[in-house]
Amino acid sequence: MDLVTPLDIICRIIVRARELEAQVPGIDPDNDDPVNDSDDDRDVLEDELDETVQDELRAVIDDLADDQQAEILALAMVGLGTYDASEWDDALDEANDKDSEPAVDLLLDMPTLSENLEAGLAAFDLSCDGVGQVD
Repeated sequence: MDLVTPLDIICRIIVRARELEAQVPGIDPDNDDPVNDSDDDRDVLEDELDETVQDELRAVIDDLADDQQAEILALAMVGLGTYDASEWDDALDEANDKDSEPAVDLLLDMPTLSENLEAGLAAFDLSCDGVGQVD
């Protein structure tokens, strides 16, 4: 299987997806809920929701050609276990289905997009190890 999408772009999507997945809703400091009192120390460690990360991820995916968006979606479906590597053509066919929701929306609705893409790459003996690093 030869990818039409450059590996460095897929890896960039994985990094941005990881950043998006790491975000959690902030806790209202005015909330008098005693259950949240013990969480105050952890609030400092949490990344609060930042719409720019999602906007950037959407822009990266939107900037891809239709066949590349379908390829990213197919990789995520392989990583999710919907298809295995031997069913790549079937995954691509489903990802290219023009009657379904746009690929970018399906991808952004995946709560574990970064894991799915990494597992999809691994199914084809590909990874982001060393991608984007300067020697």
